[in-house]
Amino acid sequence: MWEQIRSNQMRSAFLIGILGALLLVIGYFLGMAFAGNGVAGLLVAAAVWAVMLLIAFFQGDSILLSVSGARKITADDHPQLYNIVEEMKIASGLEKMPEIYIVDDPAMNAFATGRSKDRTAVTVTSGLLQNLNRDELEGVVGHEISHIKNRDVLLMSLAGVLLGTIVILAWYGTRMLFFSGMGNRRSSSRSSGGGQVIVLAVALVLMILAPIAAQLLYLAVSRKREYLADASSALYTRYPEGLASALQKLAASTKQLKNANQATAPMYTINPFHKEGREATDLTSTHPPISERIRILRARAGASPADYERAYEQVTHQKIMPGSALAAAGSVALREPSAEAHGVEADRIARTRETSDMLLRMNNYKIVTCANCGTKYKIPPDYTESGIVCARCGNTVNLR
Repeated sequence: MWEQIRSNQMRSAFLIGILGALLLVIGYFLGMAFAGNGVAGLLVAAAVWAVMLLIAFFQGDSILLSVSGARKITADDHPQLYNIVEEMKIASGLEKMPEIYIVDDPAMNAFATGRSKDRTAVTVTSGLLQNLNRDELEGVVGHEISHIKNRDVLLMSLAGVLLGTIVILAWYGTRMLFFSGMGNRRSSSRSSGGGQVIVLAVALVLMILAPIAAQLLYLAVSRKREYLADASSALYTRYPEGLASALQKLAASTKQLKNANQATAPMYTINPFHKEGREATDLTSTHPPISERIRILRARAGASPADYERAYEQVTHQKIMPGSALAAAGSVALREPSAEAHGVEADRIARTRETSDMLLRMNNYKIVTCANCGTKYKIPPDYTESGIVCARCGNTVNLR
């Protein structure tokens, strides 16, 4: 597995290099078109690139968590989730426990962030906690932990920042070409043999095609990483059906994340903009088809990388892992589903209540219980009275 991880890291480094080169080329031709000095434009693009990379490296995870509306929790807030993340941390061999964040959103999804092995985080939505049983939640968390283990989160964050910079420069550049003195430049260029027109044409073509090419490169690498994360999740949990069942539930949901955007979409377990019955099968998708990921997971005879490779070949008729990475993989037997996997409606209601109570506590609500009849009350933070009268038994519940 480590050789495949290394291979993906090399692809990411290559991707960042290509995106950087596209950014510099756009800067060069923008400089030629608007200042008559390509070197000046190249230097400006390089400066923008450097600043954006520094921001992505040092604050990218914080920005992503903030944009997503994520809030940090502890083991006391949701013991089961904390226990699952801790189990996956041990199974993956991570040295430090990731921080855990919650996004209050009914959509079911998750993502991971982290610029180094000492600063990582796993984020899940409240919808995920309410609708998945333990094995399914374990599969999703294992998928996200593998992104941390494989250093996907750092490299994809850097690539995403570069892609965003290219798109921004192209957007402003095309509008400057059309709404500035483009006509005047054309007139003056007739006396200079049309050289300026050629520069403008090249700049315009680059600004149109570069973001498209960058997006395709970015998404191609992102999709490959999802397959590897699925394989790693099955290895960590030894129960690929957990992730397969979770993906099936996520695919069936029609709810979309409120705070997701095109820049953050590749970070999630599934495409946050997917619609039920419409799968991501084209080149512009951030993720491989969900049904294909499910078929691969369910075609496995074991939990090892070699088992995933055989299942992947069976479903797609292609290879994804080099033979050298599979030679010493060995065999890993599948485990039986946990007791919580056979949940009933009462379990789902209990999960919903537990998640709801956690979110209320995070918003400074006080949850009190009537000592006489056991009725629970959720008291908002702005309630100033010292007690309430229980509606069921008439007992006074002290709030101090």
